[in-house]
Amino acid sequence: MGMQAKMDAVRGSRTARGKNDTMPNGTPEKKFKVLVASGDVAYAHALAHHMEVDGYRLHECHSEAELLRRFQRDTYDVLVLDLDLSEKSDVDPVSFVRRQNPETQIVVICEITKVERAIEAVRQGAFFFLPRTCQESDVALVVRKAVRSIEVSSAVTEFEQSLFEELLGNSPQMRRVVELISKVSPTDSTVLLLGESGTGKDILAQTVHRLSHRRDLAFIAVNCAALPETLLESELFGHVRGAFTGAESDKRGLFEEADGGTIFLDEIGDMALVTQAKLLRVLQNGEIRPVGSSVSRKVDVRVVAATNQDLVESVKQRTFREDLYFRLNVIQIRIPPLRERMDALPRLVSFFLARYNAKYGKQVQGPDEQAQVLLRNYNYPGNVRELESIIAHAVILCDGNTVHARDLPDHVQHGLGPRLALTHDSLGTDGDLPTLVEMEERLIRSALERYEGNQTEVAKHLGISRSTLWRKMKEYNINAG
Repeated sequence: MGMQAKMDAVRGSRTARGKNDTMPNGTPEKKFKVLVASGDVAYAHALAHHMEVDGYRLHECHSEAELLRRFQRDTYDVLVLDLDLSEKSDVDPVSFVRRQNPETQIVVICEITKVERAIEAVRQGAFFFLPRTCQESDVALVVRKAVRSIEVSSAVTEFEQSLFEELLGNSPQMRRVVELISKVSPTDSTVLLLGESGTGKDILAQTVHRLSHRRDLAFIAVNCAALPETLLESELFGHVRGAFTGAESDKRGLFEEADGGTIFLDEIGDMALVTQAKLLRVLQNGEIRPVGSSVSRKVDVRVVAATNQDLVESVKQRTFREDLYFRLNVIQIRIPPLRERMDALPRLVSFFLARYNAKYGKQVQGPDEQAQVLLRNYNYPGNVRELESIIAHAVILCDGNTVHARDLPDHVQHGLGPRLALTHDSLGTDGDLPTLVEMEERLIRSALERYEGNQTEVAKHLGISRSTLWRKMKEYNINAG
């Protein structure tokens, strides 16, 4: 199925179907399971009666104990929960159901005088709440909306999964990546993404989130290499007033902001050891402690981490904690560079063409034969990120509907990657070869000169993080200018 057809299928899934309709492939449409839970038997019967017309598989329960048993052994698409059912219990049924089956949409009903309980239920993830005084038909309407949200979410998830698979390519390595992402995303497992800069680790992290039950909650990305150690700790875990100079008020950290959702820790290999210790506490106990505070706070956050460094070597060098590595390395996914999955190139080119056509108001259809040859033969040291930049460049320069060789960047036209050449002269004579340290210093100085002091571009070119580049510049007494 083509990309447009898949998008049409998603839109089509948002159209209401009758209870006897079938899915597009001819199979019967799923009958959604709805559980009505209320201690008032007559009220539960009345609610169920008003939902019969929608063709759900309806179930009832009339005690909290039965509700808990049902969710321990079964799953339901929608729960209609009368909060009076658990009024005298220490168990929070909404939290319990969210833990047992996060996909269940919960519609809460309560007395108008106890609306605070309903608001708290919505904070915990309930879909909607209604006062006990509303009509049974109103409850049926809200349940219908909950079911529609499940249908749309499912269709969008299927489309994203399909798009994700198409863009990654069909090499054996990438089929393995797709398989791992598909299996791990619905769980709460920690994921460690490994690969060169520009391979799309950030996109894969977002995909893990979008294919999980946390997709409607926060996704927060943090570049651990872009912030100094003291600031990173405060950003991640927050701080209390007076914790340090300038801390004039309490501040929530990004882990609290991501509570219930996913946090993506990019360039985690550059995280300082003291911050690593605090991250380990989060992974072990689900607790954070703001800077300057003696009180820990509970958070429910899924962690996806990424690095282009060899963490095993970093553990040996004692720059990365071994216990943290094992906590992060529950599911390890290694993303091969673009040069090893060139079968994905045509789809990626089409994807980026569509993106930049929309951005710049153009209608570029694709590259001509010569441009295709140049794109296939290029080595892509910057991986997918560099390909996106190349296509953006081509769309901007293209005068018609076809990308020609002249529209591509110079280094692609000449088949050269933007790597610095190490000539015979730069290496010295046979009797006067420079050391590796001297070569590293020369390479950094040459890269800074080529990129006019732009440290972000230099770090990307050299395949290291900005913090590593900064340390090397300090070591070799290289001025940023």
